[in-house]
Amino acid sequence: MNNESKSQIRMKIDSHHWNIRIQGSSPKTGSQILKILPLESEIRTWGEEIYFSIPLSLPEENAKNVVALGDVAYWPEGQCFCVFFGKTPLTSTLNEIKPASPVNVFGKVQGDLESLKTVKSNVKVLLERIE
Repeated sequence: MNNESKSQIRMKIDSHHWNIRIQGSSPKTGSQILKILPLESEIRTWGEEIYFSIPLSLPEENAKNVVALGDVAYWPEGQCFCVFFGKTPLTSTLNEIKPASPVNVFGKVQGDLESLKTVKSNVKVLLERIE
């Protein structure tokens, strides 16, 4: 087991924070994101997904058209960090959460997904690496 598989990211928005465990089908993507932390960006929302620009341009890596509740992914087309906590405008059932286009799933939110529903667009987010 390498160090990246033990690493986590803390996502801070206003007075709330969520831990994200690095796991999933895109380990190179997760590793590259860890290297650019800490970083700050501005949130946008799309249904029950938050996403924001990050300074990385990565190719698709085992990209998925359907994700699971709590998945954290990189969106190659938009160069964005994405957190899925419910239905997107393309979702027909909760068991089939659909991103706008294929994403590289590299992590999973640990803890309360419900609280993500209170997050609004145009607020700052801070990502930090934690061990």
